[in-house]
Amino acid sequence: MNNRLTAADYLIFVLYLALVGMYGYWVYHKRKSKEHDSKGFFLAEGSLTWWAIGASLIASNISAEQFIGMSGNGFFVGIAVSAYEWIAALSLIIIAIWFIPIYLKNKIYTMPQFLKTRYNETVAMIMAVLWLFIYIFVNLTSILYLGAVAISGLRQPAGVVDPRVSDWPAHKRRGRADGCRGCRLRARQRQR
Repeated sequence: MNNRLTAADYLIFVLYLALVGMYGYWVYHKRKSKEHDSKGFFLAEGSLTWWAIGASLIASNISAEQFIGMSGNGFFVGIAVSAYEWIAALSLIIIAIWFIPIYLKNKIYTMPQFLKTRYNETVAMIMAVLWLFIYIFVNLTSILYLGAVAISGLRQPAGVVDPRVSDWPAHKRRGRADGCRGCRLRARQRQR
């Protein structure tokens, strides 16, 4: 099995980035003359279809955490890891049916808008700054690291094993290097 990126993989990646960039540029020029407000930005002026809204929910929740972290955890723990996502889907349905209509009726499109309406401008600013720092220093760092580990695993030459992503346990790697007695005994037992 070849686990390396090929020229076709790079080409698909570049074409995808170009396509998304061109679409974004086209939408920007289309909306250039229209008024820019939070409703137009967050709700696309109510012009999105159900599948586009569903795809945006999935795309905003999927990252390296799901592709690498939850997949690896699911391998070790089992299907119980999927309960996290099933409960998330249930909570999104509850929010969409009962809470979103209330927010839209009151013209509230973001969490800072809600806090500003409910409390005051200071609480909204504190929450916005706090979540910005949490996202940068907690969430984004883990996502970037996991993505880098995955890409480096795909880019290395065939036959080279990266110890960070190796499936060979650390005590066995050390045992081979320093010739530990337990590893030698296990190797002899396997040979019999």
